[in-house]
Amino acid sequence: MSLRNESDSVILSVVIPAYNEEDGIAEIVARVLAVRPALAEAGVADLELIVVDDGSSDRTAEIVAGCEGARLVRHPANRGYGAALKTGFNAAGGSLLAFLDADGTYPPEYFPALCREVLGGGDLVVGSRRSGAASEMPFVRRVGNLLWSNLVTLLSNQRVIDPASGMRVFRREALERLYPLPDGLNFTPVMSTRAVHEGVRLVEVPIPYKERVGRSKLSVVEDGMRFLRTIIWTALSYNPVRLLGGVGSGLFGMATLIALVLAGMRVAGITELGPWGVASAFTAVVLGIAGVSVFALGVTFNYLVALFHKRPVRQGLFGRPLFKTPLERHFGWMGLLSVGVGLVLGVAGLALGLGGWTVERLWLYFLAGTMLILVGVQLVVFWVIVQVLDELSLRETKAQLDMACEWMNEAQ
Repeated sequence: MSLRNESDSVILSVVIPAYNEEDGIAEIVARVLAVRPALAEAGVADLELIVVDDGSSDRTAEIVAGCEGARLVRHPANRGYGAALKTGFNAAGGSLLAFLDADGTYPPEYFPALCREVLGGGDLVVGSRRSGAASEMPFVRRVGNLLWSNLVTLLSNQRVIDPASGMRVFRREALERLYPLPDGLNFTPVMSTRAVHEGVRLVEVPIPYKERVGRSKLSVVEDGMRFLRTIIWTALSYNPVRLLGGVGSGLFGMATLIALVLAGMRVAGITELGPWGVASAFTAVVLGIAGVSVFALGVTFNYLVALFHKRPVRQGLFGRPLFKTPLERHFGWMGLLSVGVGLVLGVAGLALGLGGWTVERLWLYFLAGTMLILVGVQLVVFWVIVQVLDELSLRETKAQLDMACEWMNEAQ
C-alpha cells in the first residue's frame, strides 16, 4: 500500500536537497532515520526520507543510493535549492512535509518537537536558530538574519524570528497557500513572508545550529540582496500600502518639517534664501509631492491586489485602519481643498506682487501654492482611480455571491 493511501496514519516525509554534499550526506541521512522511534512518541506513525540530488558532480547520488531507508530522486542538472525541495514535495507521500539541509547544520533530532507543534494546531513550524538555542552561525549571517527578521516583521505586522531557517515541518495542504515559491536559496524567506500574509499559522521552535560540513554555497552579498528583493516584492503582492504607505508618509513628514522651518524663517522676517535655503525649499517640494504619490500608489495597489486575490481590501498602514472611513475615501475633497488653498496662495501672491511686493517677499506664497496644487491634483486623480477599483471589487464580490447561490440551488 502506498503512503498516500494510509489516510488514517500520520506520515512525515522529510526532503533533503543535496548538491555536491558527499562529505556529509551519509551522516545526515543516518541521523534523520534514527529519529523514527522519537517520532512515534510524538504521534507520527512513519517516516519517509527523500534525498533530491540536484545535479551533483561528486559522489552524492552514489552514496545516497547505498543508504537503506532513503529514497533518491535526481535532477540531471543543477536547478536550485528551491527547485529540489519542490521536486521532493511532489514525490512525497506524507500528510506532513519537512525539509532540512544536507550539510549537518540543522538537528534532525528536533523533528519530533516540530511535529508536536504541527499536530497541536500549527500549519507551518520553523526550527528557529535565533530563539535562544545554542548557535554557531557566523557573525555576518547573524546580522543578515536579524535584518530579514525585522524586515518580514515590519512588512507583515507579525513577529517572525528566523524567516530564513532551512528546517521546517508543515501540513501538506498548506502548500497550496504558500505556492508559488522560488527555485533558489531565497525559497525559505519567501515561504515565511507568504505564510504570514496568507494567514498560515506559523510557529517557531528554538533549535541549536552547527557550522556546516564543507564549503557554504550561500553568497552573503548576492544571495543577501536576492533575499531582500524577494521579501519586499512578496510583501508588495499582498499589502502594498504597508510598505509604500510607510515610505510615502516618511517622505511627506520630512517635507512638512522642512516647510515648517521655512515658514518660521519667513515669519521671523527672513526674506532671502542662501544656497542651503534654496536647496531646502526644493527638497521640501520634491519630497512632499513624491510622498503623496507613493502613499496614494500604495493605497491604489491594495485595491488591485484585492481584485486579483479575490479578497477584501486590506486597510491600515499599521495593521488596522486608523479611521472609521478609509483615508482614500477622503482623497477627493482633500485634493480639491488642497488645490483651492494653492490657488488662493497663488492669487494672493500675484495681487501682492502687483501691489509692489518684491519676489524676495513672495517666494513662499508661490512655492507653497505650487506644491499644494500639484498634491491636490494627484489626490483627486487617485480618488477617481480608487472609486473605479472599488466599484470593480463590489462587482466581483457580487458575481462570486451569485455563483455561490447558483451552486447551492443546483445542489438542492
